Parts: sequence; C-alpha cells; structure tokens
Amino acid sequence: MIRQAKGRTPRRPPKKPSNTQKDPVGVYCRVRPLGAEDKECCIEVISSSTIQLHAPEGFKTNRNGEYKETQYSFKKVFGVSISQMELFEHVAKPLVNDLIHGKNGLLFTYGVTGSGKTFTMTGSPGQGGLLPRSLDMLFNSIGPYQAKRYVLKTDDKNGIEVQNEVDALLERQKRENMSFPKPSSSRQKLDPEIADMIKSEEAYKTEGVDEDSSYSVFVSYIEIYNNYIYDLLEENQEDAIKPKWNGGGTPVRQNTEFIPPQSKLLREDQNHNMYVSGCMEVEVKSAEEAFQVFWRGQKKRKVANTRLNRESSRSHSVLIVKLAQAPLDADGDTILQDKNQVTVSQLCLVDLAGSERTGRTGAEGTRIREAGNINQSLLNLRTCIEILRENQMCGTNRMVPYRDSKVTHLFKNYFDGEGKVKMVVCVNPEADDYEETLLVMRFAEMTQEVEVARPVDRPICGFTPGRRHRNQAFKEELSRKLDERGGPIDRDVHRVINHLVHSLPPLPSCELTDPHDDITLPRLIEALQNRHRIRQLMIDEYNNAANRMKSMLQEVDSIRISKDDLIHEQNGKLVDKDKIIQNNKAEIERLEKKTRMQDHKIDILQKTTKIYEDDKRSMKYELETRDQRLQREQTDKRRMEQRMHGVVTDTQYKWEKECDRRVNAMQLEMQNKLWVKDEKLKQLKAIVTESKTPGRPDPPPRQTQPQRPSREDRLPAKRSASPSPVPTVTPVRPLHRRSRSAGGEKWVDHKPLSSLDLGTVLQPVIPNAIQVSTPSEKALSKCDRYVLTHQEVASDGEIQTKLIKGEVMKTRGGGQAVQFTDIETLKQELTTVPRRKRKSSEGASANGDGTDGAWTDVETRCSVALEMRAGSNMGPGFEHHGITKRRKP
Repeated sequence: MIRQAKGRTPRRPPKKPSNTQKDPVGVYCRVRPLGAEDKECCIEVISSSTIQLHAPEGFKTNRNGEYKETQYSFKKVFGVSISQMELFEHVAKPLVNDLIHGKNGLLFTYGVTGSGKTFTMTGSPGQGGLLPRSLDMLFNSIGPYQAKRYVLKTDDKNGIEVQNEVDALLERQKRENMSFPKPSSSRQKLDPEIADMIKSEEAYKTEGVDEDSSYSVFVSYIEIYNNYIYDLLEENQEDAIKPKWNGGGTPVRQNTEFIPPQSKLLREDQNHNMYVSGCMEVEVKSAEEAFQVFWRGQKKRKVANTRLNRESSRSHSVLIVKLAQAPLDADGDTILQDKNQVTVSQLCLVDLAGSERTGRTGAEGTRIREAGNINQSLLNLRTCIEILRENQMCGTNRMVPYRDSKVTHLFKNYFDGEGKVKMVVCVNPEADDYEETLLVMRFAEMTQEVEVARPVDRPICGFTPGRRHRNQAFKEELSRKLDERGGPIDRDVHRVINHLVHSLPPLPSCELTDPHDDITLPRLIEALQNRHRIRQLMIDEYNNAANRMKSMLQEVDSIRISKDDLIHEQNGKLVDKDKIIQNNKAEIERLEKKTRMQDHKIDILQKTTKIYEDDKRSMKYELETRDQRLQREQTDKRRMEQRMHGVVTDTQYKWEKECDRRVNAMQLEMQNKLWVKDEKLKQLKAIVTESKTPGRPDPPPRQTQPQRPSREDRLPAKRSASPSPVPTVTPVRPLHRRSRSAGGEKWVDHKPLSSLDLGTVLQPVIPNAIQVSTPSEKALSKCDRYVLTHQEVASDGEIQTKLIKGEVMKTRGGGQAVQFTDIETLKQELTTVPRRKRKSSEGASANGDGTDGAWTDVETRCSVALEMRAGSNMGPGFEHHGITKRRKP
C-alpha cells in the first residue's frame, strides 16, 4: 500500500453570511433609584428613549468654563418606577419567542459596580428578574409537547443525539438506581429565596408553537473568573481560595500559594460555533427545576464585600439555556430517529461583573487583581465592539480580537450573525459614579451603531403538519367507541344467544306440496308447541333465577346499606380527622414558613460569615506579609547599623592615625625650627669669633650677573650635629660621572628658558639628545633617558648647576613616566673668596669621606617623579611627591 504524501492542510473557506439583512444591537437603559433622597442626582430621564447627564458640583464646568450637559439616546429607557414585568416584556420576551422558533439570542447586563445588574437579571424575592421569567415563559409554551427524559441527550461536541423509548427507559432506570442525586422535580420544595420569584398570574406563553415536534431543555451555568472558565454545576467544585491537600495531609504547595480549580476550555463545533468543552448540561422539565439548578450554581459564584457593594460580583456569569426540537414521525406518534433533523437553539443570559476603580472600592491584594481582570475583559469587549463598528461604517477589514478575552471569544458567533444581541445598561444616578457612568454611556452609544446579521428561519422537515393532533384525535375516538360497545364483552353475548338457539329442538320441514296435506301442518304445530313449552320452562327458570338473584341482590343491598351506614359513620369521623389534619397542616405551613425565614437568615449569616472569614484570611495573610517585611527591614537596619559601626570604627582609627602623624610631623617641624635657630646661633658665634681673629681677608667683589635666591636660601638650613668647614671645591660624586651621558642611550635634554649661560669650561654636553624647553609626550616616547638642567644660587652667592637624571618608563595607561635616579652638581667658585666656615649640612661628613652634604642628604630624603598622562591634549603633567625623612632627635 502506497501512502499518499502528506500535503498542506487546506484552509477552511470563510463562512458566508446566510442573510444580508442586519439589525442593530438593541441597547436599553435602566436607571436605579437613589439610595438616599438627600444624595445628589446626575441623571435625568428626558423621554422614553433619552436621558441627560448633569455634571456634579466638582465637574460642572469644562475647559471653557461652560456648564456641561450631555444627552444619550437608547432603544428604550426604563425609569426608577419601571417594574420587572414591563422590563421583561420589552427586552427578554422577543428573545424567548425566537428561542422557541429555533433562533439564538444573547442578553447581557452592563454597568458600574452597584448599578443593579444582578437585580435586573436575577431579581429578588417577590420580584423575579429577566432570567426566571424567561424560564417560566419557555416551559409554559412547550410544556405539553416535552419529550420524555433522556430521549434527547447532549453529546460532548455541542450536539444532540436521539434515543428510542426503550433506551431512554433503560437510562432512566439506570440513573434512578445509581447513587447520583435524582433530578429535582417541580413538586420538590424550592429554596425560600426563590420560592416566590415566579408568580402564576404573571405567566407568559408563546403563540405559534410547533405542535408536531417534541422539545427538551438543557441548562448549563458557568462563570468567567480572572479570564478562566469554571463550571458552577459541578458537584465536586474546588474553592479557589483553598490549597490542595495530598493523602499525607500536607499541602502540595506552600500555604501562601493557592491552586485554582480546573478551568474549562473553549472549542469549536462542526458548525463553527464556540462552546465550553466538558461543561455539565442538566436536562430540566419545569421552570422551577431549571431555576433550582441555576440557584445551586449561583451560590458558588465568586462574590466579595467591597466599599460600594456588599455582595459584589467578582466574575462574569453565563446561563446557557439550550432548546432541542425534534420533529415527530409521519404518524405523529414517536420522535423521528434522525439527529440531523433536530434543531438546536440557545439563549445566553450574561451578568457581567461591574467595572470599578480600586480607589473608590478600597480593594487590596486579591481584590485588586480581580478588579484588574474584570476591567481588562470589559476593555477587550469595548475594543471588539469598536473595531466591528469601524469595519461596518468605514468599510475596513480589521481583525476583531475576540481571542483576547474569554467573554468575547465565547460570544463571537453572535456578533457574526448567529442570533440577536441585546444589552441592558444599568446606571446609578449618584454623583459619585458620574465619571464611570459617562464611560458606560459612551460605550453604549457606540454599541448601538453595530449591526448584526439577522438569523434565518429553521428549515421545515417536510412532513404533513397537524400529525400530533390527528393521532390524538384517533386515539380519543377509538377509546370512545370501545367504551360505547362495552369492549370485548359483546362477542360473548352473541355466543351465549347462539348456544341457546341451538339447544331448542329443530323445526320440521315446512314445505307444502299438496293443498290436501294434513301431516306437515300438525307436525309443525306440534314442534312449535314443544318449543313454546321449552320456552316457557326457560322463562320459569329465568324467573326463578331472577327471583333468586333479586333476593341475593336485596341481601347484598341490605349489606351495602349497612356498609354505607358504616361508611357514612366513618366519613363523619374522617371529616373530623380532616379538620384536625387541616389545622395541623396550617400549623405545619406556619412553622415551615418560619423555618424558611430562619433558613434564609441563616444563609445570609453564613454568607456574611464566609465573607468575613475571607476578609480575615486575606487580612491575616497581608499581616503576615507585612510582619515578614518588617522583620526583613529590621534585619537590614541591624545590618546597616553594624556596617555603619564598622565604618565609624575604621574612620575613627584612620583619623587617630592621621592625628598621630600630624602631631609627629608638627613635633618634627618644631624640632627642625629649634635646630635651625641653634645652627644660626652657632654660625653667629663663629662669625663673631672670626671677626676677632686678625688677618681676615677682604670680602669678595660683587658679581655682575643677576642672582636668584634658591629654595635653600628661602628655607632655613637643616640642623647638623656639628659645624663643618666650608669647602673650597664642590665635591662630585665619584660613582656617577658625566661619561655615562655619552653612552648609546637617547636623551631628552630639558633646559628651561630661564637658564643662564655661564660661559665656563664645565658645560654639560649630551650627545644624541633632543633639547626641549618643555617636555612633551612625543619627545618622551622617542627617548629612554631624561636630564633636567637646574640652576640656583648657592649659599655663598655663586650659581650652581644641577643635572637631575632619570629613566623614561611606559605606564600602564599608555603614557610615559620619569623615575629620577641621579643628581650631578656643577659649581663655579672664585679663588679670591676667603674661606668661611661651612654649615654642617654643606661640609664633609664626620668621617671625612669627602661626600657632598646637604644635597646628598636631600637626595636620600626626596623623591621627585614626573608622569605624562596618556591621551591628554594638555602639556605634560608634573606630579611631585616629597616625603620628609625623619631624623632622630
């Protein structure tokens, strides 16, 4: 067998509209009465189709400073005095008529929280809403034509199957014998809250019901909570606020994480209609039974206590009433066993949750998330309506985002032409709801401009109409004829009569062939006489039997009379008992009524207790969360305090060291000052001593060259251990000679512009060098050695030249740095200058090794560094770091 190649799945052709005629969405407005008469009202009913909004005190002027009033028109406006019955006649009655005639319908209530949506849809005790009245009208119309239970049954694919009478009987017996609860009947006691929502005097009935069909009604009830679909008719529905528990008695997850019940999925059937997969559909046979099923699911609906509403709906509830209509066969006796001939129509009654602002409701935690999901789903509904309106009015073909929300995705078929769509806008005239009411009015005004294709009529099966009536008339006539003829007893009577006739002696031949025949007539006369005698005997026997029967009847009659007397006596006693029973029944009804009232109060108290428990649980969870947050904040605070304590300790220790260093530096500086003063005093003493010595030479002549005071002249000389004589020739360090500068290295010869030409023989000459007045990055990058020529005035008034040498090194940042390694001093002295005693810092050392004094001491205690910063557009940067060498006091 050759398997065909798998090709691309063919695209489903677009569903063509079955009818070009369109009707606008019917939008009605209902105004709720004010809660208190002293409150400010912002809505005024102008006419039967127009209302006017008055801005309250805080919103009476717009940007231009004018008084702002807005009017909105609807198909019909219902004021505060309208009754539930009048509202049903205008809104829901046409939808029930279409449902019975095989057409779909969608009715939903829309408005702000606390505007009366649930009251409009469900009602209250004594004032049934649109839903119970629709169910009552449906069963009043199809009551005599309903099929037996389980003859028509639903499948799992939004279809209807047909069973014969035997299979339906077996299924009924099977379900009655199982442990499942039996379907409630109309005779069962209803919930006291819904017992008087449907009144018999307000019953409606549809005209023109097809009598040649049998009907079955199926009810399903779902809610859309946080954009998830839940079945409210499931027997084992889990609560969304309780965690799951395993067999060991421990929660599957942490106690703070809650697992919602199993959500249902949306699917598409073979007719491209959307339905809730796995949703429980209950077959009902009366309005009371249907409303009892609805009320059982209504108790499971998510409600919560908010600042605006005591029992605020936190989900969108949808009651789906499905009507299956199957034609009878040609005889009009049984249902036609063909599921393709079954017509299915449904009516969806939707109670949308109210839009709200969390600032007004005071919602926190879970309530905020619920309000966000509600507002988001309503926003998606507005978006879909707006795009539908734009496509119809502007001729565009934008995709309508039905799938963004479960509400719009479930009802997309209605907006595509599968039935009529109606909306009841409920508004609260209080001034506090003005802003939200304004948004609701704008959405309602936009919705009225959307047109929906008109549904087509269902096809006719083709059988002769009036089959049920003819079949019923035939059965009635047959039963009447049988009653007239006594049934099958007539045949026995004829058989008895024939037996009696045959028991008489036969008659002789009566044929006369001769007028003179004297034998035939006497023989006939004799036979007739015998028959007469036998007849007479039979009459006597009959009379005797009749007399016996009469005596027996008289005896029986006397017995009957005595029995009648006894019965009459017993009836008298029964009447007395009946009176007692009636009194007991009245007492029982009074007690039952009192019990219902008490049950109603208990139910209200239980709901209130549940709400308080939910609030307590949420507040406890919030308190635990805040406690944990407070503990974390306290822990962070303690950690911060410890960190700050450590920082304060480190800072205190650092400053103590800094203070010690500064104190030591100050002490060293004061000691140096004392040493300088001592040195000056010693020098002064030496000068005084020399002035007293004879043969003192003349002072040297004044130099013609200008002299600059050096840094050593500006700063006082450091103190030495003992005065040393002034040398005649400046000693040069034997370890570093100028011959090193004549090597193969490339030098940077840095000579400032302020240097003076001395014109002496001892001139520093550096071959293979780049002479610069200011060092640059380019010059330093080409050389590996650096020399700085520095001139200053010595203590004896002569100019001395210092050659400060260093090595050029590359830094980590890409620049160049100079590390100084050697200092050479060149000094010129006149021979005519008499010797004078040198300072201890300038003289030879105590050991007499001939090393230079002050500069050698400075070189060992100073470090000068020059660093070039990479990437700088400025000139080379200088950083001098001087570290004072401490000496022992």
